[in-house]
Amino acid sequence: MHHPHVENTPDDPGGYAAARLRLLTEDPHPGPPRRTALSRLTDTWLADLFAGAATVAGTDGDPAGTRGISLVAVGGYGRGELSPRSDLDLVLLHDGSDPARVAALADRLWYPVWDLGLALDHSVRTPAEARKTAAEDLKVQLGLLDARHLAGDLGLTTATRTTVLADWRNQAPKRLPQLQELCAERATRHGELRYLLEPDLKEARGGLRDATVLRAVAASWLADAPREGLDDARRRLLDVRDALHLTTGRATDRLALQEQDQVASALGMLDADALLRQVYEAARVIAYAADVTWREVGRVLRSRSMRPRLRAMLGGGKQPAERSPLAEGVVEQDGEVVLARTARPERDPVLPLRAAAAAAQAGLPLSPHAVRRLAATTRPLPAPWPAEAREQLVTLLGAGRPTVDVWEALEAEELITRLLPDWERVRCRPQRNAVHLWTVDRHLIETAVRASALTRRVGRPDLLLVAALLHDIGKGWPGDHSLAGETIARDVAARIGFDRADSAVLATLVRHHLLLVETATRRDLDDPATVRAVADAVGSQSTLELLHALTEADALATGPAAWSAWRGSLVADLVARVAARLAGDTPAEPGTTAPTAEQERLAVEALRTGGPVLALRARAETPAGDEGRGQDDAGQDGPEPLGVELLIALPEQTGVLPAVAGVLALHRLTVRTAELRALDPPEGVEGSVLLLDWRVAAEYGSLPQGTRLRADLVRALDGTLDIASRLAERDAAYPRRRGVPAPPPRVTVAPAASRHATVIEVRAQDAPGLLHRIGRALEKAGVRVRSAHASTLGANAVDTVYVTGPTGSPLPPQEATSVARALEEALGG
Repeated sequence: MHHPHVENTPDDPGGYAAARLRLLTEDPHPGPPRRTALSRLTDTWLADLFAGAATVAGTDGDPAGTRGISLVAVGGYGRGELSPRSDLDLVLLHDGSDPARVAALADRLWYPVWDLGLALDHSVRTPAEARKTAAEDLKVQLGLLDARHLAGDLGLTTATRTTVLADWRNQAPKRLPQLQELCAERATRHGELRYLLEPDLKEARGGLRDATVLRAVAASWLADAPREGLDDARRRLLDVRDALHLTTGRATDRLALQEQDQVASALGMLDADALLRQVYEAARVIAYAADVTWREVGRVLRSRSMRPRLRAMLGGGKQPAERSPLAEGVVEQDGEVVLARTARPERDPVLPLRAAAAAAQAGLPLSPHAVRRLAATTRPLPAPWPAEAREQLVTLLGAGRPTVDVWEALEAEELITRLLPDWERVRCRPQRNAVHLWTVDRHLIETAVRASALTRRVGRPDLLLVAALLHDIGKGWPGDHSLAGETIARDVAARIGFDRADSAVLATLVRHHLLLVETATRRDLDDPATVRAVADAVGSQSTLELLHALTEADALATGPAAWSAWRGSLVADLVARVAARLAGDTPAEPGTTAPTAEQERLAVEALRTGGPVLALRARAETPAGDEGRGQDDAGQDGPEPLGVELLIALPEQTGVLPAVAGVLALHRLTVRTAELRALDPPEGVEGSVLLLDWRVAAEYGSLPQGTRLRADLVRALDGTLDIASRLAERDAAYPRRRGVPAPPPRVTVAPAASRHATVIEVRAQDAPGLLHRIGRALEKAGVRVRSAHASTLGANAVDTVYVTGPTGSPLPPQEATSVARALEEALGG
């Protein structure tokens, strides 16, 4: 390693600043070599500062000024891990004999550091003070465990470090549980590093702080972390932090979205996704090591607390650990699942799946030693798998929440990719969508967990669970992940031993896993073409049943924004209609159903008064399937939006859709669906009536006032309420989030989606009044809106409108395309 030459200058006696700059900008060896070189360079500079300051402060008996005083690096600097913007963590130790000399020396040390603009975390303590502070503050004690002598009295540093380390080991039974609690609190605050789109490399669970904690646990001699890959994971996170510091010029640990491409480029990676995947893989290794280590700490502490009583009971004898059989070759011992003494992994290729299934079913962790042995000695499964292997996989997937930890244990030794090679492409793959809580692979496991609660609803729970595991497997390939996943799912199904018919069903489920929710929220369910298209895609009642359960499990596993009682009811309604068609029933044509008594009453009242008449009622729009939610949904508590059913009747006129949509937006009501229908007047009554059937969500959970809605609607229709200006004023009052600009809106025509109307689909950034703007543009284009369906996931909205020409017929293809382009231009402006 080349070390920069240090030149003395008046302002920087060691030439440290210039040498540091050359090292950070010109050194061709980033990573550990550069961190080591930066630490050594800093060591030399601080030692020179100390020597000069100590000589000035020296006494007759100690002209060098070093007796009874030393400079010590602690924390990250003590470990020799200086990143470009890292703090210098320093302790000035002294024996307390000459406070004035210590104060003068400290000033001569700290001020040059500050003058260079370096971050400094410093303290001045005697060994007794250091020991007392460490006993009171766990973070101080952890920092002192990495103490490293820089200059001065070596004996003072050595004695202090030895004492602190002895205290740590003596107090470990008390302090380690406290440290574990701190780690849990930090994880709650900062989240899981391996799933976050903008992770904190240091504080999030699985980050650099956890790697340091594992060193401290090892220093206690109570337990040690699994070493395989741990040092490499820590090095990769440090490399990313170094590049982040140099890219931003700041001492930051948060890997923000807008900086990820630059950091990836600085590290020679393809793109930000490659960077995040490497970060996630490193975090997974550290998080798994932490889980195993804390489990071992708990086992050791329990064993110690039990030992005196056991000795008394056994008269000083030693009792062997109890082993309880769980499955062939698999036993429970001391709260873990281990291999039986008679197990022969080299002769039993099904053993990894059998052990995993037994562990998940028992709700117990798989011993890392057992997993390591399985990975090292088990032969590959034949293709196709034997029936037992497939059954054990299904049992593992159906075990519920314990499946997650068992799957992670298999992942740690790369057993999953040996069983399912296609898993490698989705492993630790990020999802750049705020709706998703997890990486692709974790989402697939979470979907299986959710599906395990729905297996009583289907005739083939094995197909449901395997489909849950595979439904997004195509996201590791370019193009439409559903199409790619269909092919992969068919191949995987054959490999794991499903017959041709079952493989075809699994391929269909993967291909159409988004079909129900997208159709239910974006299409007119009263249109026979909608139901017919879904029935043709699904093909059978049994597949429909499986797809319904998979849809719910997938949405629940995505995140709170992906599923609600409203979405659940729409999907259930669609499933009922499709099931009826598959059974041979013919749905009624749209608009032919007779109006209800309430609708007729509103129509008569609207004609009598000559204005709009409203009726509304509320229902709580709580997320569907909430009973299946566990701790993973923490942080999502709060008031749920209130679902509102709103009926509006008014004499037929133009401009109704934009007027109603705009008024609802002003009242902070989010549109779910909107159906517009012309009603023939009752016998003896003149005039025609428009009936609008809306499903909306109240943003702040309170029922809107019908009188205020009606008053604003009257003003909007007669032109005295400028909705566009009011919405613009409200939008301007809110600061926009800094980040990547939203992509432009996209408007497409869905051919053959309906025989009775032209279906236009709008994809745009969600914003208050979006449906109002769509309605205005369509009114300007001279088309009639029959129904509208709004779907929102995170910041993205997909609004589908069914339109006709003035005569009530679908638009000719060329005119439909022209309307779509005009709508896209209007929204883009």
